[in-house]
Amino acid sequence: MRPPFDPALYLVTDTALAGPRGVPEVVRAAVAGGVTAVQVRDKTASRRELYALTLAVQEVLAGTGVVLFVNDAVDVALLAGADGVHVGQDDLPAADVRALIGPDRLLGLSAGSDDELAVALALPPGTVDVVGIGPVWSTPTKPDAGTGLGPGGVAALAAKATAGGLQSVAIGGIDVQRAPLVTGVDGICVVSAICAAPDPAAAARALRSAR
Repeated sequence: MRPPFDPALYLVTDTALAGPRGVPEVVRAAVAGGVTAVQVRDKTASRRELYALTLAVQEVLAGTGVVLFVNDAVDVALLAGADGVHVGQDDLPAADVRALIGPDRLLGLSAGSDDELAVALALPPGTVDVVGIGPVWSTPTKPDAGTGLGPGGVAALAAKATAGGLQSVAIGGIDVQRAPLVTGVDGICVVSAICAAPDPAAAARALRSAR
């Protein structure tokens, strides 16, 4: 049975932006401020480093009810016993990832266009749990993500995701000022708005209240 998943405020970690505080401490503060889901992402880490980081974040999240996703690395997610994995359009196919992780873990998939969302919606029910729609606005944390869809574009894709039985989160350039502009999704996904904040707990609280 898959864990309960509240996508209201979904944090994607960034090791460089966390700085000397370290990712686990940023996550601890962010959860105290209202983050409801965490994805460990570090494109520059070795598999061993990513595994160690995932275990450290998992320890912070123990007992909080906040779910833990691992970005891309299905092997790390399985070894660590994470709650789920998130894959992009260029990663392993979602159907094959579902076969690897089994029925009891969550699976997220990025979708930045009608065509990409159609791929997710065409999969057998229960393959994907949540789609990450974006970027809403262009963002320096993922320069290869493409042109921003804008709030209207995100809302249109989110409506199709909802009709197809999928939860959705919006990602890309969202901060406390822009958060109220993002509608139609089940939650917002942020990186720098929390990881780069001097006070991640306060940043998380502000983002929650802005919605």
